[in-house]
Amino acid sequence: MVIKPTSSAPFTAWRLAEHAIAAGVPAGVINVVIGPGGAVGAALVEHPSTRLITFTGSTEVGKGIAERAGRHAKRVILELGGMDPFLVLDDAPIGATVAAAVRGAFGYSGQVCTASKRLLVAESVADEFARKLAHAASELRVGPALEETTQVGPLIDGAALDRMDGLVGDAVGRDARVLTGGRRRPGSVGHFYEPTVLDAVPRGARVALEEPFGPVVPVLRFRDDEEAIEIANSTPYGLQAAVYTNDLGRAFRIARGIRAGGVHINDPTNLRWDALPFGGVKESGLGREGLRYAMQEMTEVKLISVNFAGP
Repeated sequence: MVIKPTSSAPFTAWRLAEHAIAAGVPAGVINVVIGPGGAVGAALVEHPSTRLITFTGSTEVGKGIAERAGRHAKRVILELGGMDPFLVLDDAPIGATVAAAVRGAFGYSGQVCTASKRLLVAESVADEFARKLAHAASELRVGPALEETTQVGPLIDGAALDRMDGLVGDAVGRDARVLTGGRRRPGSVGHFYEPTVLDAVPRGARVALEEPFGPVVPVLRFRDDEEAIEIANSTPYGLQAAVYTNDLGRAFRIARGIRAGGVHINDPTNLRWDALPFGGVKESGLGREGLRYAMQEMTEVKLISVNFAGP
């Protein structure tokens, strides 16, 4: 196999291949090629020796890869973007739910495809939830990723900081309120953005529609379960979702109504077990990852029959 990691962070894949070879994987089985996706990635997709392409990244790039692969009838597995909704029903335990939302929204600085990117909260508890979430987010320790006490590390590059500024500015321009954060970390060297909670965010705001991939999370309010499902399904994405409630019957009804590859009840959206199927619907991807399921996706079924009676 040939691995083409992102040019922004290639060294993890490089070291993984080194360790695999040191552990006894024969030379040539795992190969790492570093370079720009437009040139290297396109060549790998269209090369006649490539039989399957599995891609993790943005929906825009994934669509381009699927188009190129389709011209050659090649199989693809796509794990793309998400706008993973985190639903808070009116009977959810606020303290535990806020703690889970903090993990879901700000883990890895929000730079995870399964991060909790939209917090959909019942109107009757939205004020309390948003206030406590903002307080918890304001206490997170922002700093270098290699420091043990860091809870929110840097973003990948300067363009990510610009994207955060744009999303926050657009939301504020639509009368959303910044409860905490909303700016780059003052006086710091590096790509640091303060954990940000936006309240009273309208559904048309960019931060409610576009994957932020950073520590910015909007709170959107709903009146009833039907509206919660409608908002959850209102983007082109369908990767993962979460539902917090003490009523399991209600949770299952909502989970069935949400179009997503996975719905977690009383766990955040970024929960993942590699032994279970993982992948999205709609523009969040094609196929499934996760041990057995990945092997099935990557296996071609061949029939060989024998007529023992002879010709």
